[in-house]
Amino acid sequence: MPRPTAAQLAYGSCTVIFSTLAMLLLSQTSSGLGVVVIALSALVLGLLVAMTVPVPKPATPTASVTLSEHRVPVQRETVAVAGASEPVRERA
Repeated sequence: MPRPTAAQLAYGSCTVIFSTLAMLLLSQTSSGLGVVVIALSALVLGLLVAMTVPVPKPATPTASVTLSEHRVPVQRETVAVAGASEPVRERA
C-alpha cells in the first residue's frame, strides 16, 4: 500500500477538523453520544476525501527513441562550392 502524500494528509486533516466544527455548531448537541457520532462521521469523511485526492502518476515516455536514430556520422562530407578553392566547413 503506497504512503499518503502531503496533499492527501492536508486535505483529510482539514476535512476532519472543519466538518467536526461545522456539525457540532449546526447540531448544537451536548450529549456524549452525539459528539462521538459526529466525530466518527467526520473521520470517515476525512478518510474519504484523503483517498479521493488525485495522486500524481510517474511520467512514462510516450515513444521509445532508439540511439541509432540520433547518431551523428563520424566524418562529415564537405561540399565544394563552384569557384571556391577551400572546402566549406559546417558548424558543429
